[in-house]
Amino acid sequence: MTYITPEPIVEYLAGLAPLPHPHLAIVAAEGSADGLPIVHPASGALLHALARAMGARRVLEIGTAIGYSTLWLATALPSDALLITMERDSARADRARAHLTAAAVADRVTMMVGDASRSLHKVAGPFDLIFQDGDKAQYEPMLDRLIELLRPGGVLATDNVLWSGEVVPGFVDPPARNPADTAAIRAYNARLARDERLFTTFLPVGDGVAVAVKR
Repeated sequence: MTYITPEPIVEYLAGLAPLPHPHLAIVAAEGSADGLPIVHPASGALLHALARAMGARRVLEIGTAIGYSTLWLATALPSDALLITMERDSARADRARAHLTAAAVADRVTMMVGDASRSLHKVAGPFDLIFQDGDKAQYEPMLDRLIELLRPGGVLATDNVLWSGEVVPGFVDPPARNPADTAAIRAYNARLARDERLFTTFLPVGDGVAVAVKR
C-alpha cells in the first residue's frame, strides 16, 4: 500500500486504460529498476489529460529526469507544439533524449541542461501548461516566475505535494523523507493555496498533484 492510495486501487485504475504510447512502459521499467525519481503513472496520465483538454501548444517542464513525465506530455501535443524541459543532471538528460527519440517525439521537445532556477530567465512565455517537478527547495522561490510565464487560464501542475503523506505532521512516524524538503513543500502548498493569482486544487493522485489555474 502507498501512503496516498491503496495499492489494489492503484493497480485496478492502471489496468483500465492502455498507455498512449508503448515506450512509456519501457521508461517506467527503467526508472523503477534504477530507483530514479519519475512521476507516478497516474500523475503522468493526469498531465497527458490536462495537455489534451487544454489543447496545449506551449509547455514548460521543470525536472526531466530520464524523460518519463516528458513523454507523457509530449505524446499529448501536436507535432508542431513546443515542450521545453529543464534537467540539471546531464547524464539523465542524455537518457531522456534517447527515450524521446525512440518514441519519435523529440522534434517537439527542447531540453535545457542546468539549474532551472538560473535558466528560467532565458525562456519567454506565455505557456499553456507548466509542470513543476524539480528541486523541492526551489518550489516556492520559483513560483512567481512560473506564474509570470503562464498565460491567463494556463495551468501550473506541481508533483509531490503530499510527499508520501509526510506533509501531515505525525502521519508518517518516523519520517523517511528529508525534513527540509518536507518543510519546503508544506510552505509551498500553503502559499499556493492562498495565492490570489491562482485557483488551486490539490489532488491525491500519485504522490499528490496540485493543479493551479491562473486567473
